[in-house]
Amino acid sequence: MPHDFQISRDSQALYITINTKNRLPVFMKDEMKKVLCAAIDEARRSAGLLLFAYVIMFDHLHVITDQPKPISDVLRILKGITARRVIDYLKERNYLSSLAKLQHERRDRNYRYSLWQTEKNVLPIFSEGMFMQKVNYIHNNPVHARYVERAIAYHWSSARIWQRCPLENEPLLVDIDRINWRRSK
Repeated sequence: MPHDFQISRDSQALYITINTKNRLPVFMKDEMKKVLCAAIDEARRSAGLLLFAYVIMFDHLHVITDQPKPISDVLRILKGITARRVIDYLKERNYLSSLAKLQHERRDRNYRYSLWQTEKNVLPIFSEGMFMQKVNYIHNNPVHARYVERAIAYHWSSARIWQRCPLENEPLLVDIDRINWRRSK
């Protein structure tokens, strides 16, 4: 059963940004965003993570999660499962030009492709104010990028769920009801 979460110095949330290799627009098509959503959900179940907010942009994603494991483990699981699923999807559909853009010299364990850049862009969140600032930033990212005029109009984020107007077919559910707020929202 999922656990409840209270934001504090002892129980930090993580604001994570993951950029695609060379900022390639891998997630321009909805089919790729669907694959990524399913992979994020798989990673969260595999690691026992709570997912509080997310947005998928063309060349990066932002998520806010809890930290039930060391940060390095959370990143390894999140980046590893999502990369594997996206690269497998590209291989299965023979998207050779896309795969060529993600290819690199063979590395450890014979990896031929890299979906994500290697930087670790993680910010611990230990206050409710900072948490809400990051949630708002995430949800307004598509507005600032001029994908949509209103945050809730962008299908690939948790904005509608936070506004309590989710679609029946939300691409990825979040765990906002698992948060124990110290002050009412």
